[in-house]
Amino acid sequence: MANKTTIRQKPTITTRTRTGDSNDARPRRTALSRDRIEVESLALIEEVGIDEFSTRKLGQRLGCEAMSIYHYFPSKAHIMDALADRLLAAMPTPDPGLSPAMRLRGFAQNWRTLAVERPRIFPWLSLHRRNSEIGTRMDDEIVACFYDAGLSPERASLGFRVLGYYVQGAALDEGSGYANGTSSLRPLPAAEVAAHFPRVATIARYSDQAHFDTMFELGFTALLREFGLE
Repeated sequence: MANKTTIRQKPTITTRTRTGDSNDARPRRTALSRDRIEVESLALIEEVGIDEFSTRKLGQRLGCEAMSIYHYFPSKAHIMDALADRLLAAMPTPDPGLSPAMRLRGFAQNWRTLAVERPRIFPWLSLHRRNSEIGTRMDDEIVACFYDAGLSPERASLGFRVLGYYVQGAALDEGSGYANGTSSLRPLPAAEVAAHFPRVATIARYSDQAHFDTMFELGFTALLREFGLE
């Protein structure tokens, strides 16, 4: 009887390329950079407030460990310094061909706008020392307006300081709002204020956002006239 030889077929091997690998389907993280850290820091501060801002929370937002951030910024303080420069550098500079008074109006308006657009960081920024090159240049451009108007160094310096007092206070009120100020006391009911403090109640009628520009212009014009700029 003849021997039968059984021939086994080789199994078919199905292959697939790595393009179908599930690992490649995962979204890639955006690369970490100084710019991205600054952008996300500003966004986080406006969400949680400056007191709650931390490198740990920032790391969570960026999808990295806090230590990775320190590769770009040695500390949280260095991040805050960078944010101050970023905000100041983004402010438009008035045309140097304008009159000193118009340039000062431009600086003042830009500061007020920043306070409204960045209400959570602006109170900190308003007290932050502008001692970097960007901050010092901004101060120099402002005080130059008083020199260009023919004021003496003393009067120009006084004008610069008085302008800061006025614009800073207005911007803080318009951006953060006096009504949102800190207090552990429960406000007096409006009816009680009207009954016992009618003059204070009257002030409230003219203290809303609709009157901001009118109030600001009144004081700003008086300031310019005091220093002979208008």
